Amino acid sequence: MRQTYKLNEMKTIVSILLLASLAVQAAAREPMIDRAHMKCLYRYVYAFDTLKNELRDDLLILQIGKEVSKCYSYYTFQCDSLRRTPDGAKVWSELFRRATEKDGIYGDFPHVRMSTYVYKNYPTGQMTITDRISSQGYRYVDSLHTQTWIMGDSTREVLGYICQQATADFRSRHWTAWFATDIPVSDGPWKLGGLPGLIFEAYDEGQQHVFTAVGLERVEDEPIIFNQKDGHNRRFEPTNRLDFLRMERRFLMDSNSFIQMETGIDLLGDEPNRVMRYDLLERDY
Repeated sequence: MRQTYKLNEMKTIVSILLLASLAVQAAAREPMIDRAHMKCLYRYVYAFDTLKNELRDDLLILQIGKEVSKCYSYYTFQCDSLRRTPDGAKVWSELFRRATEKDGIYGDFPHVRMSTYVYKNYPTGQMTITDRISSQGYRYVDSLHTQTWIMGDSTREVLGYICQQATADFRSRHWTAWFATDIPVSDGPWKLGGLPGLIFEAYDEGQQHVFTAVGLERVEDEPIIFNQKDGHNRRFEPTNRLDFLRMERRFLMDSNSFIQMETGIDLLGDEPNRVMRYDLLERDY
């Protein structure tokens, strides 16, 4: 029998169940664009600092509906949901204070990881992307399933499913994906998809970005919500993909200037700005 729900920590499972109830409550405030019949969880490991070989990880949730899917970070959603509550900012600040005293700035508290929300086939035949740079949220429309996959002969087992290999060049990265035709859903983590089966694992050449399925379950009419506001409860500013990527790159090259412009606080003082520690997931800017 295949294991349909496999996660490393029980507390994560409990948290996801709690978030599911939050999503149902949010349906009263945000539009429901579909109902999910399946949910896949991915561990996302990514290079945070290529100069120091520092990796970080995330947990992505892919809700799969009849027409639309939604992929987002569990941790970012947790943080956004907390901030939208009446005392969210106060609670977050207290959690941040406790975590930094105990474990440093990336301790056990709700903090944003991957900030991208991907809504596939919304609108029909396209994707809607919401993302953020510093505290400003943005929204843009992207093309759906533009990867041109080349099928391979290799197979491997992921989460109890036999997966076939496929490769593609997508926005200046060479991707390898492993998909299972036993789950005939043309979807996958992040913006990846377009194969005759669900993608269970995908990574770029050099493995700076690795998505691996860690859980798959059937769900019954779970609402897929389109979040119209960012984690600060503000409307997203419309833009286009390339403009967003170029802004994001400028932020990574000189984040201090962005923060200083928003808050008036100079974090570096007389110190030189740090170099860009990693490149963007999409490099065709």
